[in-house]
Amino acid sequence: MNLILFGPPAAGKGTQAKRLVEQRGMVQLSTGDMLRAAIASGSELGQRVKAIMERGDLVTDEVVIALIEERLPETQAAGGAIFDGFPRTVPQARALDDMMAWSANRIDVVVRLKVDDDSLLARVAKRFEEQGRTDDNPDSFKVRLDAYNRNTAPLLPYYEGQGKLVEVDGMGSIDAVAQAIDAALAR
Repeated sequence: MNLILFGPPAAGKGTQAKRLVEQRGMVQLSTGDMLRAAIASGSELGQRVKAIMERGDLVTDEVVIALIEERLPETQAAGGAIFDGFPRTVPQARALDDMMAWSANRIDVVVRLKVDDDSLLARVAKRFEEQGRTDDNPDSFKVRLDAYNRNTAPLLPYYEGQGKLVEVDGMGSIDAVAQAIDAALAR
């Protein structure tokens, strides 16, 4: 099974993806984690990505697609992938569909975590204080949230038109969200 966890930054996608990895043995492809690893490596790409993320801008489709494509064979061996933070644009969604088709795979379900923007901002401010992640400072988060809302809105009709979109209330407890996601996967 291949699924996309869809929602703005700090919506809980990573938390739910980790749970699914533990329960189902799938591979989590978190673009945020991949980009933070590139930054930590100190590579030229990492330095470019760091500057982009600190401004709150989105990394180019080309970079993100290359990161995902590199990991796809790993997901096939595990029996499925959880795409977390990807795709974020219609061109990325089309590229993912094309990549999956090459290996005779497809996205089975897209779970959209519906959340409140103000609550997300409070969540990020707390996480920034506790963890100090530079991409979580409240000012750059507002830019990222605006970019998410502007750039990813077209993905809703894209996946709804394919009959793959399921919406889950992401404002519930971790367990309530997990139960709703499990129900969506069982359909």
